[in-house]
Amino acid sequence: MNGRAPTAVVTGAASGIGRATAMKLLAEGFDVLAVDRDADGLSALPSGMRTLVADLSVRADRDEVVSRGAGASALVNSAGVIRLKPILDIDVSDIRDVYAVNVEALWDLTSRIGRTMPAGGAIVNLSSSSAKLASTLEVAVYASSKAAVLSITRSFAYAFAPSGVRVNAICPGIIDTPMQDTVVAGIARNRDAAVTALAADRMATVPLGRSATAAECADAVWFLLSEASAYMTGEAMNFSGGMVTW
Repeated sequence: MNGRAPTAVVTGAASGIGRATAMKLLAEGFDVLAVDRDADGLSALPSGMRTLVADLSVRADRDEVVSRGAGASALVNSAGVIRLKPILDIDVSDIRDVYAVNVEALWDLTSRIGRTMPAGGAIVNLSSSSAKLASTLEVAVYASSKAAVLSITRSFAYAFAPSGVRVNAICPGIIDTPMQDTVVAGIARNRDAAVTALAADRMATVPLGRSATAAECADAVWFLLSEASAYMTGEAMNFSGGMVTW
């Protein structure tokens, strides 16, 4: 690109899948803008990566992401928040907190950065296998937000297809990340269950019998960004070890 490295914007880049994806893109030669509200986590990223501390629930912070990410060839919306509560205890404030980042911010960044992308650009939105399952009721708000991500992805895939920009989603299952640890511990508390037993029960739902690393998931995200998936847009690709196959 005129002798310059292509630019990628990755949100939620301080840890987990977002961090692994930012590292993957850096290794692939991208000029990466890593975005997160966790300043300490961002400070641990390589010095060659640009970072931006931003709370994506705040419009002014999103404006800064859009300003610095305009013209990017890749956008990965990995930032997400979760609230763990029994479904009948969830109130409107819980819904608003989760949707502000998982839905509103994702929509806003997809819309505003996507329209500035060059032809051949690609967006990957992080959904979740929970968008297709309803068995873990403590994550019902999170799951509903991730189902919304699938609809948003399909709509923007149609909107940006004429400009040659692809938009896809990935639905990770059980991935070794800090959020996964938080989820298991929180559900165990809610159910007054042992963490080890609950983790074993969850793993039993995965046909491949194991969790995935964040780096493995980042490789799948890279596939959706790369020319290897040039004929894919509007897709929701499962990455769940067989736990979800539809």
